[in-house]
Amino acid sequence: MLTFLKLGGSLITDKSGVEKARTDEITRLSAEIASALQISRDLSLIVGHGSGSFGHTAARQYGTRTGVQGKEAWQGFARVAYVASRLNHLLVESLHEAGVPVLRIQPSASAICHKSQITQMSLIPLQHTLTAGLVPIVYGDVAIDDALGGTIISTEEIFAYLAEKLTPDRILIAGDYEGVLDANKQVIPSITPPTLADLQNTLCGSDQVDVTGGMASKVSSMLSLCETIRGLKVHIFSGRQPGNVFRALTEENIPFGTRLSA
Repeated sequence: MLTFLKLGGSLITDKSGVEKARTDEITRLSAEIASALQISRDLSLIVGHGSGSFGHTAARQYGTRTGVQGKEAWQGFARVAYVASRLNHLLVESLHEAGVPVLRIQPSASAICHKSQITQMSLIPLQHTLTAGLVPIVYGDVAIDDALGGTIISTEEIFAYLAEKLTPDRILIAGDYEGVLDANKQVIPSITPPTLADLQNTLCGSDQVDVTGGMASKVSSMLSLCETIRGLKVHIFSGRQPGNVFRALTEENIPFGTRLSA
């Protein structure tokens, strides 16, 4: 079973600060992933993670998401790439120490965009890595853009591009929220395209620094993907609760969070 797992930037960093990783959370999450892989022998996994207080803070400073023109902007582009890779290094190191055979796949090394939309990204390294039984890890990163010069691509956007090529069974999005919340701050158990319109006023962007859109963007993009890929299930849930990531990876019916489907 091919599963994409995203560890949100709000989960693994303190987004109210600047470049503040939650190292204890990263260690715990790595252990849960390692345990899930040991128990579920048929689990094929791609891990992705957000940039949180690393990449988003620098990206907002330089306006990288909306385009890169001029020397200062390109220096900012390089700065965003650097801080995003620093956080990725922390994740890779932690997963490796937990016994996960993880291999970094740097998105900016091959991704090309047009007006912030990914038009191409190398699949061969990912496919070979999965076939070998390893766990590739991608992350929110910068990318060359043939219209804007440069831009930023989120983990959801990378997952969406990869999903259309690799057709995963599930996409799991673990953040520091319990799921998608309604106007009364209660978790919405299930969302489908027909019910999304009723929720548009409820959903809003992130209340912290997030240059790629926040919750509203996540829900909309993932629902579109569910309509495109037959049978795909997406689950948005809290990774702060110990054991949730392990259960999400090993249980077919996840009893918490919000399920998105066509």
